[in-house]
Parts: sequence; structure tokens; C-alpha cells
Amino acid sequence: MSTDFRKLLFDISEALATDELGALKFLSLEHVPVRKQEAIKEPKAFFEVLQEKDMIKVGDLSFLKELLYRINRIDLLTGQLGSSREEMERELQIPGRAKVSTYRQLLYGIAEDLTPEDVNSVKFLLQKQIPKNKLQDNASMLNVLVEMERNGIIKEDDLRILKDILKGFRADLKKRIDIYEEKTKENGSKEKLSYPICVSLHPAGQGLVESYKMENNPHGYCVILNNHNFKNPCESREGTIEDGKALKRVFKWLQFETVEHMDLKAKEIYETVKEYSKKDHSNMDCFVCFILSHGEKDKIKGTDHEFVNIKDLLTCFSGSNCPSLAGKPKLFFIQACQGSVGHPAVTVKEDCSGHLEMDAIPLPSIPDQADVLVGMATVEDFECYRCIKTGSVYIQCLCDKMKLLCPLRKDIVTILTEVNKEVGRKVLNGWKQMPKITSTLRKQFIFQIPQCQSTEK
Repeated sequence: MSTDFRKLLFDISEALATDELGALKFLSLEHVPVRKQEAIKEPKAFFEVLQEKDMIKVGDLSFLKELLYRINRIDLLTGQLGSSREEMERELQIPGRAKVSTYRQLLYGIAEDLTPEDVNSVKFLLQKQIPKNKLQDNASMLNVLVEMERNGIIKEDDLRILKDILKGFRADLKKRIDIYEEKTKENGSKEKLSYPICVSLHPAGQGLVESYKMENNPHGYCVILNNHNFKNPCESREGTIEDGKALKRVFKWLQFETVEHMDLKAKEIYETVKEYSKKDHSNMDCFVCFILSHGEKDKIKGTDHEFVNIKDLLTCFSGSNCPSLAGKPKLFFIQACQGSVGHPAVTVKEDCSGHLEMDAIPLPSIPDQADVLVGMATVEDFECYRCIKTGSVYIQCLCDKMKLLCPLRKDIVTILTEVNKEVGRKVLNGWKQMPKITSTLRKQFIFQIPQCQSTEK
């Protein structure tokens, strides 16, 4: 076996966390039985078993690509295996290509969407059917599902008990099983489906990718942290008031509880974000936060010239720190530069008649968690621009694209890709600007459009 191949598997194994190994093992149960899996304690051993089963080999890493796609490690899929989310979505639409059954995809998706409180409820309701030592506090939902399969409580063509358990506190997941059963019946009750099916409850989710539910009103908080006036008057961010107005107009239209906080010191930025993470979001679908300010590498500048770490802000919304948003999307948008270098461009007529300024800000470190998207105004090491009369190029373009594309049921990644294309076309003071999207979203995020309303209201 080639050294390069072993090095590749080693590098991927080193990047995987314990819970991710558990997910890979669960998704592989049709190919590697439970008894064989029990001895596997680290990713390297798991990859060795897959090689023994001829599931991965030199020249054929399709199963490994699928597994990384399923657990949303797109960074490894792209960086190590040279694939992408879009490529995998196209590939897995081809009948027979998917090696993870739709049944196992369904169970994994349910486990991912259950909150810690939900998992405790499932364990409580199974106490008479599964040994107590298998329902301890440290047992994950995937472990519980394996035990349910071992004890004959659930199987591919019989999920009645799981539905009965879920209907009391997660009717949305019970409905997901109903849809799976309907699709299975259409394709033959005994035939294993080898291609993905849509299990979204919403028309917006039609297709092969599941969508986050957007059922509440308001859907969530949209928090805007907007620094305009600084201790040093020369650092005043002219035009940012227009950004705030545009964002409030769009997100109120989209039925978010929209709140703007102006001119915050560094400590106040952190305290405000933390305050929202401590709120009960049980009746909310998601959380959105915009940060408009100056900054440095990995930090945001407060109006007092002190700094707050971006990572600290994002960590406030980890699953353990904000359990009521666990499994729900958290979107962060940062309007600011990530360096002091300008993208070169051919000199043509400039936007905003030359009234452009720059915001210095870094690339954030995203916590190792799912369901987080960070939209940056520019790629690392480069500047981004703000028109002192009409607002920032990135935020204004984002608002325009949302007004145009949300009614067409486009998801947020598609919208941000359009923003990338539009901003990338512009020439700003002789330079270019290229926004960036970083995402660990596991599903499509599609904004729901209220009836008989307009963004002009």
C-alpha cells in the first residue's frame, strides 16, 4: 500500500473527534457489524476495518467521501479528498451510488436533531425495554439506537415504537419517519433504498437536501451589533447607519425579532452576545447576528479601542452553552476587513464615487460544532469596503439579494454565493473584494416568506 494513501488516512483520522468516529461507525453498520465495531476505539482502526472489507482502497475512496459528507466534515472532504458538498450531492443522486442506506441516514438525522433533553426523554421511555447500563448519561443517541436495533425494537421496516416515543415531544421527527415510510412503500416495502430522499416537512425543502424547520413567529432573534462612533473620532464608521436600516428592514420582513445595539465597548459586545445565548430559544427556529465594526486578527474592536475575541462570541452559542439552540442554525455575518491588502484590479469606474472606507477585522475561528454559518465580507488578509453615503458593499448587496432570492425559496448558501459573485464583479477604489462563506450547516437554511408583505414596509 502506498505511503501517500496511508498518510492520507492518518491525517483524516487525526482530525476526527470521538463523537464523529461514533457517527462514522453508525453510518457503516450495514457494512461493518456491531460485534466488529465494538473493538474500534479510534479512527485509524476504523479505517483499517474498512480496508479489510474492501470499502476503501487506493483509487476508490467514494465510501469515505460519502461518510465525511454525511457527518458534515466538508473541510476534510475538500481539503483531503479534493471533493465538495455540491459534487457529493450530485453524485449521491445517481441511483446505486449511495452506500449508506436511507434508513440509516434517517436514524442519524433524528439523532443529530434531538436535544440533550430529548435524548434523556427517549432513555426514560426505554427503561423497561433496554438494560439500564446501556442508558447511562454518557450514552449517545446513536448508542441508544444501536441498542434498540439489537433488541429488535426498531428495524428498517418497523419504526412504530420509535414513532410512538417521539410523537409526545418531537412531532416533527415523527412526521419525518412517516414520510420515510411512505417513500419506502412507493419503492417496495422490502427493497432497500440506495439513494437519498427528501424528508423535509416544508415545500421549500423539495429536492434531495433536508431543510431546517422554520415554523415559529418570530423565527428567532436578529441581533445587530453596529459600531459607528469610536473613542477616536477619526475611526467613525460613516455609512454603517444605512447598513443597520437595511438589515432591520429585511429581517423584520422575514419575521425576526430584530434588535440593533449601537456603539458598544468590547466588554459590552461580549456581554450582549452572551445575554442572547442565555435566552430560551425553545420557541425559536434559529439565531442571526450581524457584527459591524473595526478589528484585528481574531478580534473585534469595541468603541473603547479594547478587543473581544471572535471565537469567544461564537462559543457562547455552542450546544452546551446554548442548549435551546442545539440542532438549530446559528448565522453570523461580519462586515469588516481581514487585513490591509487590496485585491488588484483593472481600473474602471469606481462604485460609490470614491467615498469608500475600510474596516479591519480578522477571520474568526469557528467552534467545532454543527449548524453554524459565518459570512465574512472578505477573504483573509484583504480589505473590504464601506461607502460613507450608502453603506457597506457587502451588507447592502446581501440585503438586495435576500429581497430578490428569498421569495424564490433560495437557501442561504445559494444567496451568499450570489453575493460573492456580485461583490466580486465590482471595482472599488481600483481594488477588488471577495467575500467568504464558512459553514457547518447540515441542512438547507431557507427563509420563510410571510404572505402579503413587502420589504418596503
